[in-house]
Amino acid sequence: MSFYELIEGRESIRNFDPTRPVPNEVLLRILNAGRLAPSACNLQPWSFLLVTSPEMLDKVRPCYRGAWFHDAPHILAVKGSRKAAWNRRWDGYNSLETDLTIAMDHMILAAESEGVGTCWIAAFDPKILYPALGLKEGEEIFAITPLGYPRHDFIKAGRKSRKPLGEVARFI
Repeated sequence: MSFYELIEGRESIRNFDPTRPVPNEVLLRILNAGRLAPSACNLQPWSFLLVTSPEMLDKVRPCYRGAWFHDAPHILAVKGSRKAAWNRRWDGYNSLETDLTIAMDHMILAAESEGVGTCWIAAFDPKILYPALGLKEGEEIFAITPLGYPRHDFIKAGRKSRKPLGEVARFI
């Protein structure tokens, strides 16, 4: 599959097989894709938290209400600290959210390449998630994703609705 076929075919999965965990070698390839992601000044202000144990899953799952979320055998979070990220001197912009987002996107695309389903989630409750993951003061998470294989009867929806290229891009 080409890169363009990969990004065209990727879609959010909300139908996981709870009986089929992702093998460690696949999880490591997915995590490595995040490690290789670019970041401002190559500061890599992140760490990746892969929740796999039943005890930790029980602590983390209440942070999101979707019933399907509770079927995923793994949950991935990318955390970071603004102190570790690059700051633009002109206006104080801090790159943490951008850097963590790029790393998460790399891992989501790697998961798709491996046949592992994901669903970008920003609508989590940080008051539940942060203590469950043991985040320290100053550490932040902007997105989480479940990781798992879709149920055997899952059928992809197909092409996603996107604006035409002419509406979102122009040569200037």
